[in-house]
Amino acid sequence: MITIVRTDSTNEDFRKLVTELDKDLAIRDGEDHAFFAQYNKIANIAHVVVAYDGDAPVGCGAIKHYEQDTMEVKRMYVPPVMRGRGIAGMVLAELEHWAAELGYTTCILETGQKQPEAIRLYTKNNYTVIPNYGQYADVESSVCFEKRVR
Repeated sequence: MITIVRTDSTNEDFRKLVTELDKDLAIRDGEDHAFFAQYNKIANIAHVVVAYDGDAPVGCGAIKHYEQDTMEVKRMYVPPVMRGRGIAGMVLAELEHWAAELGYTTCILETGQKQPEAIRLYTKNNYTVIPNYGQYADVESSVCFEKRVR
């Protein structure tokens, strides 16, 4: 049974999963990885969730304040051997609930065209493609999404 734990970025299981995520993204992003990595630091993230199958960490994600009513979804990851079991959807739903509990109305996020499984996840969970925002505004390989959460 999968359980979801709310924590923060000091959680060692979160840090291990993010290390795996970064290795995957370095391959997918290639020479663009350094650009994206600068926006994905995990120090001082107060709102992190980790999914567990028993004692084993099997997924993670985080939300960070973006602007007044908006949280940005960051660091979503499920190891390849655990994909296809709905874990990412559970992590995303928990992040959305947490954002709503904190008084935010919208979640936004950026993913890459080289991450088709992420694009499917967000589309399946009723995220809408929006114009690229902030630092991603002129990045052709980025795909940005948003969803109202309350």
